[in-house]
Amino acid sequence: MQIGSVKINGYAALAPMAGVADRAFRLMCVEFGAAYVVGEMVSSKGIVYGDRKSEELLILDDNERPAAVQLFGDDPDTMARAAELAMKYNPDVIDINMGCPVPKVAGNNCGSALMRDPALCRRIVAAVVSAVDVPVTAKIRKGYSARSVNAVEVALACEDGGASAITVHGRTREQMYSPPADWDIIRQVKQAVKIPVIGNGDVNSAENAAKMYRQTGCDLVMVGRGALGAPWIFAQINAYLEKGELLPDPPVEKRMEILLRQVELAVGFKGERRALLEARKHAAWAVRGLPGASRLRAKAGKISTFDQLKALCREVCEISSQK
Repeated sequence: MQIGSVKINGYAALAPMAGVADRAFRLMCVEFGAAYVVGEMVSSKGIVYGDRKSEELLILDDNERPAAVQLFGDDPDTMARAAELAMKYNPDVIDINMGCPVPKVAGNNCGSALMRDPALCRRIVAAVVSAVDVPVTAKIRKGYSARSVNAVEVALACEDGGASAITVHGRTREQMYSPPADWDIIRQVKQAVKIPVIGNGDVNSAENAAKMYRQTGCDLVMVGRGALGAPWIFAQINAYLEKGELLPDPPVEKRMEILLRQVELAVGFKGERRALLEARKHAAWAVRGLPGASRLRAKAGKISTFDQLKALCREVCEISSQK
């Protein structure tokens, strides 16, 4: 598929998960075959006002391309100015967050709250499109609530504003991340618009990726929580869709090696203290389903140095080898 002039060679993209999809994690997912990645959402006001943390989230590595930066906000002019400033980091795509359900975002009329006003969605897209010379996309949800399932209307508004692609998460804002995603709304959007549609929600296996393609007709699938602690899901999706081959999960020793490499990258980008605090959740995801997982997760929640993480990984491998 193509997003405007940007060619996407592959079957699955990494979703823009705040606090998770940092540069280190994105690089690991690309290493395993993610065809496209979207960075953590960044406040348009933070960028315009020169907030250092906001600017840090815009940094892209040349090895993770094609890649998008994702902006959130509710003012077309501020979003356009933020997009202009973000171009300093050479994103391949600018993505607009119209789907975040968390209260601190949606409660400020940003993220999924924008879906209550399709006309505003159109104006924001149009303003950003006019401000930059790279493709502009939007990530939306099924709707704001069960009483307002309007993904098709919002997608058409974004297309009219000049969006080059739409990502649809098959849940409303009220549903957050459960119950199961409604893939039929993705199909409806795909049938309604002429631009590419990326499907998102419950793609947690290679088989589910294939099912989403079949059931929705989408142009690309996007993996979010299915990649947590398992960046190799992209290799599994690629193998299944290309050759019908179901790759097993890596052995425990390899999984720990992958985790250590990811955190080592994060240490280089952020420093040990911050990287290890953020690595706690990644370590907890990495031990899911393993013998003694509950106790190991508790230990993961206390690590603060890279040496402690290495010790935890050794312990995981030793326990696994005894089973």
